[in-house]
Amino acid sequence: MAATLVEKIMARAAGRDTVSPGDIVTIAVDLAMAHDSSGPRRWQARLEALGTGLWDPSRVVIVSDHYVPAVDAESAAILQVTRQFASDYGVKNFYDMKGICHVILPENGHVKPGMVIAGGDSHTTNAGAFGAYAAGFGATDMTAIVATGETWTVVPETIRVEIAGALSAGVTAKDIMLALCRDLGMGNHFKVIEYAGACVDAMDMEARTVLANMAAELGGETGLIAPDETTLAHIRAHGGAVDDEAMQRWRSDPDAAYAQVFDLDASSLAPQVAAPHSPANSADVGVHAGTRIDQAYIGACVGAKLSDLRMAASVLKGRKIAPGVRLLVAPASSKVTAAAARDGTLEALVEAGAVVLASGCGACAGLGAGLLAAGEVCISSTNRNFKGRMGHKDASVYLGSPYTVAASAIEGRIADPRPFLKDRRAAA
Repeated sequence: MAATLVEKIMARAAGRDTVSPGDIVTIAVDLAMAHDSSGPRRWQARLEALGTGLWDPSRVVIVSDHYVPAVDAESAAILQVTRQFASDYGVKNFYDMKGICHVILPENGHVKPGMVIAGGDSHTTNAGAFGAYAAGFGATDMTAIVATGETWTVVPETIRVEIAGALSAGVTAKDIMLALCRDLGMGNHFKVIEYAGACVDAMDMEARTVLANMAAELGGETGLIAPDETTLAHIRAHGGAVDDEAMQRWRSDPDAAYAQVFDLDASSLAPQVAAPHSPANSADVGVHAGTRIDQAYIGACVGAKLSDLRMAASVLKGRKIAPGVRLLVAPASSKVTAAAARDGTLEALVEAGAVVLASGCGACAGLGAGLLAAGEVCISSTNRNFKGRMGHKDASVYLGSPYTVAASAIEGRIADPRPFLKDRRAAA
């Protein structure tokens, strides 16, 4: 029987030959992940009450990324609990202040095709770019998962998003996702979003993770991309083990049934900006151009990888941010920071006027440095702009790609990045 990629993953995890959308199954979990906010401080009392430990500490990854570095006594206490838990429960895969969990997993070879990954964060979907079923779970479910190594779920239907064409200069995977939030909507609950097409095939893994990550904004259970040579090369380059068979095994059959097929032509897409207070409030950048900003923020799992910082630097190099504008950059991991320092990217950002912050979720999650006051306006490379998420409830957050955020920082108002890139090419 023809099957979608998610049905194949679910069948393997459930120990069944086949499954169908709507089936309720118990599945084995290959990897459980949590951060300092969602993990040990939520799990420990429940595990102690149950009188049990972790089903397999080697399959648990814990990352401190929300409260780092501690800015108050409460944050310090949460981090202390996290560190002690990792020590007491034998969690060797503990990444303390190394970066954002969704970047840490692939950066350290923890993800491979066909896996089931349960994470204590909605953007666990990020790992779906590698052909893994990766979904977010609440703290109670995660406690049961780390205690037993399994969970129950309903086999979801699949929405296949076919992305044709090629991205033009200044247009990114982030722009694709903002357009999809508008056109496909954010109410695709109990669905998996599977991305395919020539545009996806041409993307590197950092771009593909943007598509999978923001499946959460579409309301999907996860985002999936079938593995190819690009996938396998990335896994191997980051210490993971995977065989070539994964490319054939972990993909939807040609005649698989989908709940919906949605077509998008990337070549016709302009840079997108989402207005407050929803990623679905997206439109071409020209609609919002000229809107005054107080802050530009380049950060988060979806917007501060090395490729993102390089996008921003390509706009900012040799230029200065506008007077009265704060440009804050929080690299997604310490490895990203080191690489950006080696290749001159950080130098270009700092010389333009950027302030470099510690790696972590920071202002994206409403924590740490970079929060907004009442009435302030920010354009951000993050994935969400819900009311009050980045500080005061009366602040306004617009979303854009790193290109657009950088161009806006120069102008002091929301700006189209393409003229800046065109000037750069003309000068070359």
